[in-house]
Amino acid sequence: MTSGGALTSVSTQRDGSQTWYPVKLYQLSKAGKLCVPAMNVNDSVTKQKFDNLYCCRESILDGLKRTTDVMFGGKQVVVCGYGEVGKGCCAALKALGSVVCITEIDPICALQGCMDGFRVVKLSEVVRHVDVIITCTGNKNVVTREQLDRMKNGCIVCNMGHSNTEIDVASMRTPELTWERVRSQVDHVIWPDGKRVILLAEGRLLNLSCSTVPTFVLSITATTQALALIELYNAPESRYKQDVYLLPKKMDEYVASLHLATFDAHLTELSDEQAKYLGLNKNGPFKPNYYRYYWSARLEMQFNSSSFPPLA
Repeated sequence: MTSGGALTSVSTQRDGSQTWYPVKLYQLSKAGKLCVPAMNVNDSVTKQKFDNLYCCRESILDGLKRTTDVMFGGKQVVVCGYGEVGKGCCAALKALGSVVCITEIDPICALQGCMDGFRVVKLSEVVRHVDVIITCTGNKNVVTREQLDRMKNGCIVCNMGHSNTEIDVASMRTPELTWERVRSQVDHVIWPDGKRVILLAEGRLLNLSCSTVPTFVLSITATTQALALIELYNAPESRYKQDVYLLPKKMDEYVASLHLATFDAHLTELSDEQAKYLGLNKNGPFKPNYYRYYWSARLEMQFNSSSFPPLA
């Protein structure tokens, strides 16, 4: 099992499952260099919705508040990437009164952002006026040195996406820039003209470096990972070839069902007639693989620190 694709270089020698960054495994598979079956846990429904979306919705605020003590009402914020992590970050900051814009490469995600009330921009066009920049893409060099040079004094820059590659931190390790550690996980990078950019966690994941992840979410993710490993281990050799697979829908539903008791939730059971009408097994799976568990940030505009509306 590997997180971030860090161990994919040895995937030709050992069986395993990778949990965060499936791109590298898909690249190996496409090149014919993946010699074992692999399970993409990151894109399972239970991982995407609960760890990536709901957890980040809360942990982004926790991390920012712990490190900056800044009030975010009225602040100009750019969230780079409107995937599940970006959606959670946008909703949380919007609810605090921040003016949130997003950047996107995907027209579908960009259109979702528009419909959820966020302006879609290019970072280079607004970087001079932004108070906070949060990267949530899983890519590299999303925030470049050229953009860092153009930021306003006091701009806060942090990463919620992947590893420490999204912000070009290496480009700031130069003689003309001074680094000042003002508190744990908070650096002021000072330009020759006195401008300061506030870098959190040296560009690493903010929620893992500066806040905590609730045990409930960890339980969901760990259960998903464990079931993926069990499935790969127990499955007959003919079921999985040397390729990358998603967690079977039945297992996603099982992970969710294990955690419903926390909320004293009681599922409605289909009658035989209803199950026949829908063409389903009474015990699931209840949704086809192509089903999208859609979430809208518009619902989140209503939430505050003490109350959350039910989500469809």
